[in-house]
Amino acid sequence: MVHDKVVKIDPDKMTVTLKLTPGLSFARLVMYLSFDANDPVAATLEESTLAPGLSEIQVGRDDSAFSAVERFFVFAHWAVSKDKKPQRLGLNSAIVDGGGPLNIFGGIPTIATDYSPMWDLNLGEWTQEAVKRGYRSRLTEKFQILGFVQRGWITGPGGKKYGSTGIIINCPVVMRLL
Repeated sequence: MVHDKVVKIDPDKMTVTLKLTPGLSFARLVMYLSFDANDPVAATLEESTLAPGLSEIQVGRDDSAFSAVERFFVFAHWAVSKDKKPQRLGLNSAIVDGGGPLNIFGGIPTIATDYSPMWDLNLGEWTQEAVKRGYRSRLTEKFQILGFVQRGWITGPGGKKYGSTGIIINCPVVMRLL
């Protein structure tokens, strides 16, 4: 049995090639590995292992002293694009084009001293009013997202309060580009 992210195993060279997933942090492209998640849907979408024990980790305390998690910003729906237009982002887009949802990370290694590879999934969607006004665009860093949340343009699914879903994903960032 092999993890879903394994692309190639070379026993002669004793190497394993793993598939990385693209994301964004502070407007820069990052690449990450997904090892496990406490939710079956998240584990499937991240091509990782289901690990219900991660539910024991306390969520909703990002950037506080002794927090075991960082926030991970995910959009429920977005302009679905088979040709990967520059504005593509979100779960629907990832399912249709297979290019990954381009989730947005908070602090990452070399940028944040409180980095953790355990990510507390914050799921959001643009309000109908925001879409009508043309506010919907690709956001690339957490402070942009939190600003739109504060102004009421992004909410949790179905208009619920924005914040932690309780879903934890162990997905360490391994590369920051540019």
